[in-house]
Amino acid sequence: MAQVTSEKYEAILDRHQEAGRDHLIPLLQELQDMEGYVSREAVLAIGQHLKLPASKIYGVATFYNQFRFQPQGKYHFMVCRGTACHVKGSDKVLDMLVKQLGIGPGETTRDRLFSLQVVACMGACGLSPVVNLNGEFYAKATPAKVASIIHECREKESVHAAG
Repeated sequence: MAQVTSEKYEAILDRHQEAGRDHLIPLLQELQDMEGYVSREAVLAIGQHLKLPASKIYGVATFYNQFRFQPQGKYHFMVCRGTACHVKGSDKVLDMLVKQLGIGPGETTRDRLFSLQVVACMGACGLSPVVNLNGEFYAKATPAKVASIIHECREKESVHAAG
């Protein structure tokens, strides 16, 4: 395997000098915290450090939904698909987001403005269906409400670009 030398990972990898397989998840978490996602370069650096093939690292990382493999957008939508949200129509909200943003769950728009994630439950069942945008919860979400939120985000960006 080719040597991966990236100074940006050195500080984290140095903290795990005697690391074994049991350090894989903490390393993935730290590198994701640093970059915002787990990049291909980070996987290769971890593999080299732990003497593990990239396939093993991806196997573990894809098992846990906490890891992302693409950078998040400036506006990160999370759609709850738990039972209460499903029954109250979160599928229609998700469909609208996919159409409006032109991306699927787990993806980020090319301009890195929007990203979309589906989660199993946000623990806000009484407010269902729930959408989260950058940590802010939107209760009783409808496709029209969420389309309006997208429009507001785009408006903010056009004002910033013009100003």
